[in-house]
This record gives sequence, structure tokens and C-alpha cells, in this order.
Amino acid sequence: MKLLTVVAALLGAAMAAPTITLRDGSDVTIVHPGTVKDMKVTKENTLNGTYNGAQTKIVALSEISDRPGNSIPFEFVNNFSGRAVNAYIVGLDPQKRVVFVRQDGTLVYPSSGGSGVPVPVKESIKISLPGKGQKLSMSLPISLESGRIYFAEGELQFAMVRTGDGGDGLVQPSVTNLGDPSAGTDWGFVELTFTKEGAIYANISYVDFVGMILSMDLTTDDGTPKQVTKGLTNGAMQTICDGVRQQGSKDGRPWGKMCIANSAGAAVRVLSPNDYTVIDPNGFANYWESYVNQVWDKYSKQPLIVNTQGDAGNVSCKVSGGQISCPGDNLGFQKPSAADIWGCNSGPFENRGNGVHLAAVARICAAFVRTTLLLPGGNVQPSLPASAYYTANPTNHYGRLIHEHETDGRGYAFPYDDVNAGNENASGTVASGRPKTLTVYVGGYTA
Repeated sequence: MKLLTVVAALLGAAMAAPTITLRDGSDVTIVHPGTVKDMKVTKENTLNGTYNGAQTKIVALSEISDRPGNSIPFEFVNNFSGRAVNAYIVGLDPQKRVVFVRQDGTLVYPSSGGSGVPVPVKESIKISLPGKGQKLSMSLPISLESGRIYFAEGELQFAMVRTGDGGDGLVQPSVTNLGDPSAGTDWGFVELTFTKEGAIYANISYVDFVGMILSMDLTTDDGTPKQVTKGLTNGAMQTICDGVRQQGSKDGRPWGKMCIANSAGAAVRVLSPNDYTVIDPNGFANYWESYVNQVWDKYSKQPLIVNTQGDAGNVSCKVSGGQISCPGDNLGFQKPSAADIWGCNSGPFENRGNGVHLAAVARICAAFVRTTLLLPGGNVQPSLPASAYYTANPTNHYGRLIHEHETDGRGYAFPYDDVNAGNENASGTVASGRPKTLTVYVGGYTA
């Protein structure tokens, strides 16, 4: 975020109702936004596409040759009480090229120009939303995969870079790079795929962070009811920031540091523990150690029943030889580290192995994140109701706070938030093969 003067920054923070100024910022993380030179190219924030030529190309709506049978109308409703909101629609076109879509349907194909370091996207790509209480209407004229609809209080910086395979990659804003040009901006996104057959998939998730509050609904042409993901309540980002700071004051862990503030002292997002670990690998290093040891001790004496909720049914697992072993599982589980538990995708929870192992990965990691393995009834996973999640310590207090402040329980707080004993639906997804209109609400849902 560019700051003209300190006074202007403080004034801007005061005028933006959805942000909070942290009087004592010692327990939060303050960002120091840089320039494009400070952007980092990682697999997490780079969208790899095919090479698009040495120069940026702009294609008018009337000149688009590869269009699906029908477009999908979008509506963006502005319920945000702060400064001006901008949207950015980006993804890969049918030829896997990085493309931005303007409000009028014009396509912008940015180019790295062959540069091995990020170069800024200078063309006009933002879509300016009207004021609070108003909506913007437009249509997506092409199919799009690995897409995102970004929304930001202000502007975001994107860049292009030549990838190792000779393609063009989009370097997107990063929440774990404290020097990213967009680090001081409040933003969020909706994940989006629109197929050439006209099907749509859109998702809101809090697996990585909580930023600008977004909600959405989808109407269809097939007679099915409107699909709604309300997600977090308006103002939840600030409330969750307060919550993690309070938790840090209780247990001495760096929960408050997961709250990210700009240089004016205003909170702009809250990172998940998994993403915070990128910034501070040692902050939670031994957080789960005692709990893991207790779990290993308990299940060396009695079985842990994993309900695969599939063809394998219930499998009776037990600690043997230092690892949890399950019948039919070709790998087993060594003791996980804190990073393994936060991300559910490394160490013993790496996404590999046979069907029984993969089913056990999801259910055992979910049980760790929610701290249900030592509760009465926790010897069967999953079996306990959502009311039992996050009720013991240590636990994932970020996940606890996410679900406390969700309006409808929709939106994952960690990768396996869909693991439940009953019919709870934590997915933030809306999808249809015959969509009519996708509406995104910025700053809280209104029917």
C-alpha cells in the first residue's frame, strides 16, 4: 500500500469502519510493503500458464474466438463500509494462458516479456465497485480454470514472470510475504472455475487466512434452490484478531502474531497457524508435543477406530512399533509435528498411500486439529458432534474462532474440515452444471 504521508495513513485508517487500530501492537505482526522487487515467486502464490508472447495482448469482447456456449453473469454487491473496493478476475483461459477479465468483457493477457524476475502488470485490470449498498453487473465471456475473483480495499499488485518450463506465470499477492506490495491491503478472494460446457464451481475458504469478508450465492436454471455461502459475519476479521490476541495472552503462544496489521496499525487479515508457520517456523514448534505423546500412549493400550466412511468401513488402528498402524493401510503414521498437524499435508499426513491410508489421513489429522482424540468417545473417528470440536487444549484456536463467527458454518478452517460424523456441511462451495447468476457480497451477506 502506498502511503503519501503518515497523516494520510492514519486518517485513512480512521475513516475505514471495517478496520481496527491496534493500540498496543506488540503482539501482532506489522507488515512493511515493498515494491514488485520484493515479490516472491513460490508455488503457493504463482499461477503457471503457457507462454503468451513477448508483449501484453488486449482482446476486445467482439474479437474473442474461443467462447463457451454461454457466459455466466456476475453480480458484485458492495456492503463494505470502508474505502473504495476494487475487484480483479483472473485465471487460465482454454489455452492455459494467464488472463484478466475487465468489466466490459475485454481480456488482458499480460506477458513477462521473458523476464526471470517479476515484472508488474501495468495494464488496467481492476474493476471498480460502486459505493456501499450498490451492485455491479457483468458477465464472464470465456471459460476459466484455477480462477480467482479478488476483492480489495484499494488496489492490488500483480506481476508476471517467465517460468522454468518456458511459460508465463502470474505472481499473485502473498499473505506470508510481509514485504509484498499488497501486504498492507485488506483483500480476499473467491476461487472460481467456469468450464467450456458452462458449469461453474466457486468456493470461499479460510484455510490460509481471513481477510476481506466475502459471501456468495448462486442461482441456477435447473429448478434447484439457490445455493448460499454466507461464511463469516461482517466484522469477523477484527473479532478473530482480538480472539487470537486474547488466546496468546492466556497461553503465551504467538497467536496474536497471526493478526497482520498495516503500518498505520490497522488489522488487515488473520493468518492460519499453517501460514503463520511460514513466517515463524518455531513459534508453535512444540505446541502439540505433549498431546501427541498422550495420544500415542492411549492408543498403544486400546484401538483407535477409524470410520473410513467408505468401502473399507471401520478399521481398528493401534500404536505398534512407534507408529499408528491400521489394517489394510500400506504406510502407517509416525508421530506428527506441529507443522504436520496445522497443514494436514506433510509428514505422516502427506497425500499419498492407498485408499485406506488416505481415508485415515483425513480423519486422524482432523481429530488432532479439533483435539478430539482424548475426549470420551474420541476412540472412534469421526463420531463426536461439532459441539465437541476445539473444547480441549491444546487445540487449533484459529479454527475454533472461525467456526464461532461463521453465520452458516460454511467455509473450511483447515483442509479436512469436511470430515464429520453426521451431515454437517462446512464447505464454502457453490456449484452447478446449469448456473444462472453468481452473486458475491463484499462486507457481509444480504439476501
